[in-house]
Amino acid sequence: MTASSNAPRAIRPLPDQLISQIAAGEVIERPSAVVKELLENALDAGATQITVRLEQGGVKRIAITDNGRGIPAAQMPLALARHATSKIASLTDLENVMTLGFRGEALASIASVAQLTLTSRSSDEPHAWQISGNADSPVTPASGAQGTLIDVQDLYYNTPARRKFLKTEQTEYGHCAEVVRRIALARPDVSFTVTHNGKTNEHWKETADDKRSAHILGDEFSNARLALQEAAGPLNLYGFVGLPTAARARADAQYFYVNGRFVRDKLLTHAVRSAYQDVLHGDRFPSYVLRLDLDPSLVDVNVHPSKIEVRFRDSRAVHQFVFHAVSRALAQTSATSHGASPAPMPAPSGAMPWMRMPQQASLGVAQDTASYGALFTETNWQPAPAAAMPTAAEEEFPLGFALAQLHGVFILAQNRAGLVLVDMHAAHERILYEQFKQALDADAVQLQPLLIPVTFHADAVEVGTVEENQIVLSVLGFDMAVLSPTTLALRAIPALLKNSDAQSLARDVLRDVREYGGSRVLLERRNEMLGTLACHTAVRANRILSIPEMNALLRQMEATERADQCNHGRPTWVQLGLSDLDKLFLRGQ
Repeated sequence: MTASSNAPRAIRPLPDQLISQIAAGEVIERPSAVVKELLENALDAGATQITVRLEQGGVKRIAITDNGRGIPAAQMPLALARHATSKIASLTDLENVMTLGFRGEALASIASVAQLTLTSRSSDEPHAWQISGNADSPVTPASGAQGTLIDVQDLYYNTPARRKFLKTEQTEYGHCAEVVRRIALARPDVSFTVTHNGKTNEHWKETADDKRSAHILGDEFSNARLALQEAAGPLNLYGFVGLPTAARARADAQYFYVNGRFVRDKLLTHAVRSAYQDVLHGDRFPSYVLRLDLDPSLVDVNVHPSKIEVRFRDSRAVHQFVFHAVSRALAQTSATSHGASPAPMPAPSGAMPWMRMPQQASLGVAQDTASYGALFTETNWQPAPAAAMPTAAEEEFPLGFALAQLHGVFILAQNRAGLVLVDMHAAHERILYEQFKQALDADAVQLQPLLIPVTFHADAVEVGTVEENQIVLSVLGFDMAVLSPTTLALRAIPALLKNSDAQSLARDVLRDVREYGGSRVLLERRNEMLGTLACHTAVRANRILSIPEMNALLRQMEATERADQCNHGRPTWVQLGLSDLDKLFLRGQ
């Protein structure tokens, strides 16, 4: 090693071009990032019509045209300058920003790694103006209607290393199209057109919120969703959540917006997932399009240059609000709820021998409802009040009336739409599960004192969480004390969880109290135990039920929240319509 190699290197200012290219590395990761930045600028400019033209997945060309306010000729060089923007001018503006863009670096970053041409015309100018390259380039007259056209060609032409990381043309186009979908879902009042290599692939006209989400996410979502609208203080959550029975194998239909901005936020995702926790089957993922509006001073959108992450001032309150709002929406999933539907029944393709009626069953609808009150006494069954068979002028019960029991597993019932099949164990399991939860929620959580307190080593964050959240921990059923700056003592836990690993449970609860303000792990474990209890208590397969017993179960299903699924997420009932029955026997063909 030579002596000169140990000498300090001179500190030099970086050239503007290199600074912009470094910034572009954070903001312009791939063609879809260019599309996102330009679309946000168009919407901030008040555009109501936007056209996105792509070539070779956006690598060769990205041209976005809008009918917004346009940029005056005198300000066009500033539009390409670094950290120049019309959207904020002070820290107060930044803390209350409502526009999608505000950093003033997108166009400069794009221009540093691509050939950029900006053409724009404002309402008070007789013609359009154009600038190409960077902020030092001349502004020249051009033709064009009011609005802005930004034409980006040969992305990463001067940074070949970055270009090597791009995927295939179709992959890059897919990312670009997804960005447009996200923004189009947030702005149904704006029309969007997307073309690729000269072919129009998407066109969404200005429309209502429900229609835009139906157009983009398809019938699978629009036919199986629940509307949501809740407000509390400065928080307003609205949109649509998919029915649990329409959950997907991938989390590819989850759209959450904060003040109109699409975000990927772990706290919000966790809140929604927690609300679905006992109505989803296996590793399925819910679908949703949700918008959270709140005072911009309560959320920081300047977390990352991509502006896809946010940080809430009171993350606990936001988490609890979203969790409870979605939970209440999902509670509508019962036979009597408006907009909810049972699990889809595939069109029958042949004979169904299991639909033959047992000898003891009557083909008529059961009339004997007087003995409902004496049913299911061994499981503390509390049926709904007895109801007589409705007359033609009365509203029919949604699940109809029992006709027969099939193989000791299913209940066959008749309603006005046709036939209903009910999995009697799954349905009774959900009913009991909801009753257990309500009974537990009605009383304070009972504590189970530990004969010998469990002491364990804790870090400073865990100790601080205990000191700051004694009331919350007590409500959750935990008695914890600080013995030293590095030691905690656990003296009591919820009686329901007395067989759990106390130390592991305590650490999980402290983590969740710190992150979410309440223990989701505790709730999940509690619900898991209640689910097991409900499963063991529910009516078993192959038990012969009388017609009145079956009707009692149907009535209780109609009065129970989330009764469309058992607590494992499986459907509890399906509808076989009259048209399906006609197809079975080729009627009308």
